[in-house]
Amino acid sequence: MSAYYEIRHTVGFEETNLVGNVYYVNYLRWQGRCREMFLKEKAPGVLAELQDDLKLFTLKVECDFIAEITSFAELSVRMRLEELTQTQIQFRFDYLRIDGGQETLIARGRQRIACMRGPNAATVPARVPEELRLALAPYAEDPATVRTLAAARAGAPGETGRTR
Repeated sequence: MSAYYEIRHTVGFEETNLVGNVYYVNYLRWQGRCREMFLKEKAPGVLAELQDDLKLFTLKVECDFIAEITSFAELSVRMRLEELTQTQIQFRFDYLRIDGGQETLIARGRQRIACMRGPNAATVPARVPEELRLALAPYAEDPATVRTLAAARAGAPGETGRTR
């Protein structure tokens, strides 16, 4: 299994529904939080580009629920790079309950984003920033993705097309 980027989280009352289970929308919020913390920690230059004209559009989000969790559950949200194209990135997320050193998979999700540039009324697809490509390399699930990232780093022609 490939390396992952991880955030830890303790579930609060405000994240549960009337029955006491975590409300489904929070899983999607945790995906976004994990992605944001990754950028802050591993690709801070991309945050500066977001202040300029780079936009990261979320195209698709999904989550499959395996087990329920409640308030004060300790979570690990783990993100891996599943696919990388010239202009899009797909992440995979594993949600694990951490209890006394035991890890239990409770959900699995995906998120696909597109890189865009330009003014709001005229955005166009843009290449994934080099800093982000390099930061994502250690988290790639697929060896072909790693080769594509290495080729891009070396300036080799293998960078075009889908890496899946």
